[in-house]
Amino acid sequence: MRTTSPNEDLVRGIWRENPVLIQLLGLCPALAVTNTVANSLAMGLATFFVLCGSSLLVSSLRKVIPHEVRISTYILIIATFVTVADMTLEALVPDIHKALGAFIALIVVNCMILGRQEAFASKRPVGRALLDAVGTGFGFLIALTLMGAFREVLGNGSFLGIPLFGPSFEPWVVMILPPGGFLALGSIILLLSWYQGRKESTGLPLRFDREADDDVSTQRAA
Repeated sequence: MRTTSPNEDLVRGIWRENPVLIQLLGLCPALAVTNTVANSLAMGLATFFVLCGSSLLVSSLRKVIPHEVRISTYILIIATFVTVADMTLEALVPDIHKALGAFIALIVVNCMILGRQEAFASKRPVGRALLDAVGTGFGFLIALTLMGAFREVLGNGSFLGIPLFGPSFEPWVVMILPPGGFLALGSIILLLSWYQGRKESTGLPLRFDREADDDVSTQRAA
């Protein structure tokens, strides 16, 4: 088991191992409910709450949970926090809760959450488990918000329900339909891959190589 620093635990899930954009986990809600920014934020925050709460509890009880029933125990813990999130959304934002439908309850079977309990929270102290949960949950929230903004702006011409382009704008209706989720996810991953490739092609190792070549050329000329 590789030793990581607390800072790595926090930032790993935000970018380098983003659950949606890099690991491609939790794609069911990412594709299904991100047709608006409001829905994306609500699902992202609910998942963030469940992930942090379950990681905190699993890490606290890791020494007393029998190994043979650990998965069942993790699922029960996750389901408890999902119930709290579901009832909270229904009380505070009933319209968004209705739009999200069964996908709130399906947070229980989100492989990202169960995977973090099995791979990390059950093997680390509470502080480290919470840092990992915060980073992963925030990365999931960022990914859903990006997709929601992409789809709502193109599909409705609005952001959080606020019109952006005026009455002459012709919305791309396909973006708020189910295929729009795949188009948005593919487009964002393509842009990120292009950015990463461009960054690597102009990164420090390349500059160092060039400086080394220049030094060799200078020595030969001398």
